[in-house]
Amino acid sequence: MNLQGTARDAYGIVIIDLSGRITLGEGSALLRETVKDLLGKGKKKILLNLADVNYIDSSGIGELVTAFTTARNHGGEVKLLHLTKKVHDLLQITKLYTVFDVHNDEIAAAASFR
Repeated sequence: MNLQGTARDAYGIVIIDLSGRITLGEGSALLRETVKDLLGKGKKKILLNLADVNYIDSSGIGELVTAFTTARNHGGEVKLLHLTKKVHDLLQITKLYTVFDVHNDEIAAAASFR
């Protein structure tokens, strides 16, 4: 299944519920375009809910970093929510776990933007 995403406004931030695979091609392009579009609309607090992401490759990890960097360059923030074990382990191995602000609770994650 390719990556799908649904954006919703909650707690004064935008939560993107992602499901499927973040891989080279369609999945990473969807993530990039969604984040760019939100930043273009002035939405600077973005929480990526990865609970239903069942696979991510090196290109997908690169897109998470790109989303993080793009948001920061536009005065915004991207944080991660509900990492699966596979994604968590991959972020640990690549030492990116310390770069991202990672949360397991949606309300606490939203509060962290303030």
